[in-house]
Amino acid sequence: MLNNIREKVLNNDRITFDEGLYLLEKVSIYDLGQLANNIRTKINPSNTVTFVIDTNLNYTNICDAFCSFCSFYRTDPKDPSAYTFSVEEMMKKIEKARDKGCTTVLMQGGLNSELPFDYYKKMVSETVRLYPEITPHYYSAPEIMKMSEVSKKSIKQVLIELKNSGQRTIPGGGSEILSNSIKSQISRLKPKNNIDQWTKVHSIAHEVGFFTTATMMYGHIEKSNHIIETLSHIRNIQDNSKNKQGSFTAFIPWSYKREHNPLSKKVLKEAGANQYLKIIALSRIFLDNIPHIQASWFSEGYSTGQMALHYGADDFGGTLFDENVMLAAGFYNRTTIEGIKSLINDAGFNPSQRTTEYEIVGEKTKVG
Repeated sequence: MLNNIREKVLNNDRITFDEGLYLLEKVSIYDLGQLANNIRTKINPSNTVTFVIDTNLNYTNICDAFCSFCSFYRTDPKDPSAYTFSVEEMMKKIEKARDKGCTTVLMQGGLNSELPFDYYKKMVSETVRLYPEITPHYYSAPEIMKMSEVSKKSIKQVLIELKNSGQRTIPGGGSEILSNSIKSQISRLKPKNNIDQWTKVHSIAHEVGFFTTATMMYGHIEKSNHIIETLSHIRNIQDNSKNKQGSFTAFIPWSYKREHNPLSKKVLKEAGANQYLKIIALSRIFLDNIPHIQASWFSEGYSTGQMALHYGADDFGGTLFDENVMLAAGFYNRTTIEGIKSLINDAGFNPSQRTTEYEIVGEKTKVG
């Protein structure tokens, strides 16, 4: 079957669900990496690995979803560690990010029912007004669902109003594993939480004109078939995008971190580097319509992130000067602009700074 899959890939034919399952369960990490790297070279033939100068800011950690994998959220506003920042306070944080050289701010928060929709719109419009050089890469699908809930507006109307406020891209968080059987166990209280909601938000976002990313958090209670199901949903959404190049710019997998959250009682051991490299390689093979696969030095460690660049990944994510979600789970990696360039260089590639929409800084040509 591996030879048949190699031939299909060589002929630009799509692999099936069962073939993806076979690759994940039966094929060696060496063969997977070789096949994925060949595809990466075909899609993005240069020796360039892209990165973005960004930071990850959180406006609130108050959340009513009670996801069992999350170490970040707080439920009681009176908790000394709970917070909700005003738009003005967040603008000061963005100013500091701008001064560090950031061109993108990734902003996400808990599902806080006390925040009105105007708060989110003002966050976008003020960012664009005060810091036009910053791309507001804001709000995951569950947050957009929460906006729809509190405003009683449709998802499409919420997205249109965010776009009118100046937003153009949306991060892919909140997908976890796109399987209802898994979601019902790990994030059952997210608003109307099932795979249709995440896919609906991104499909409508693409229709409205947003570029978005797709993500997957694996390594907890899912099985191999759930991983392939997740990749299949993402591939199908991209197929149906009205943008001829597709509206998902990249796929970003990361592994579950078990410190300080209830799910750790069911997951006694975290997925290691080998599983991560297999996921990276599989995603490059299976997601034939996604232009970029992002390696994560941040969530998986510097060396594993570098290795992923030889297993099909062509992007190294961002500098992430600030990050609190993974930090709450006991995971701490940091870098600088020169540091991320050195990591890419040491892995045997040429670093190139990009925008959120994968345009090389200083050029107008989109990468991939």
